[in-house]
Amino acid sequence: MNFKLKILHLLGINYLCNKELIVKSVDHLKAKLKQGETYRREDLVNFSSSIDRHLAELVGDGTLQKLSQGLFYYPKQSVFGQAPPDEKKLVRTFLKDDDFLMTSPNVYNSLGVGTTQLYNNRVVYNHKRHGKVRLGNQEFDFRLKHKFPRMATPEFALVDLVDNLDRLAEDKSRILENVVRKVDGMDKKALKKAVDKYGNVGTKKIFAPLL
Repeated sequence: MNFKLKILHLLGINYLCNKELIVKSVDHLKAKLKQGETYRREDLVNFSSSIDRHLAELVGDGTLQKLSQGLFYYPKQSVFGQAPPDEKKLVRTFLKDDDFLMTSPNVYNSLGVGTTQLYNNRVVYNHKRHGKVRLGNQEFDFRLKHKFPRMATPEFALVDLVDNLDRLAEDKSRILENVVRKVDGMDKKALKKAVDKYGNVGTKKIFAPLL
């Protein structure tokens, strides 16, 4: 075998070896993924020698879905096809934090104060991000808030409604009249606590003479 053939032979062997290593690396990364989970790029770096290329391959073959820059979802299969990501898991991964409250203006409709509009958005109270962000097919309205409960109680929901009254496509004066009547049938001690902890200045002024 002459010198040129030897070089080509060695290059061919190296190419095959490198290709095999790449395949193994993609498989190694894929083996670390669980269906139904969301991942940040930084969470997966240690499982790949070429993370951006391998993520691109996994997105390209449908293994992963890219939800936003650096955020990925491994779809869980159901009898109806691919299930969408769990919203709480998605937000937790995006924020890298468990301390948030996800709610919606639609919660106000259960209070019986006359709100009827349906809203196709999710509000996320948190300590890190502010602004609207699209993650996959869903838009989330991240709002910085100093204090919020772990779960939305009726008392918090009523305070939150008054806090955000100007954002709603409702008759504001009629809603406030109904809020006044609603207060009489609620636990005023719990409501006052919610007003003190979560209400803005305007909301506290509205509730002050009622409590």
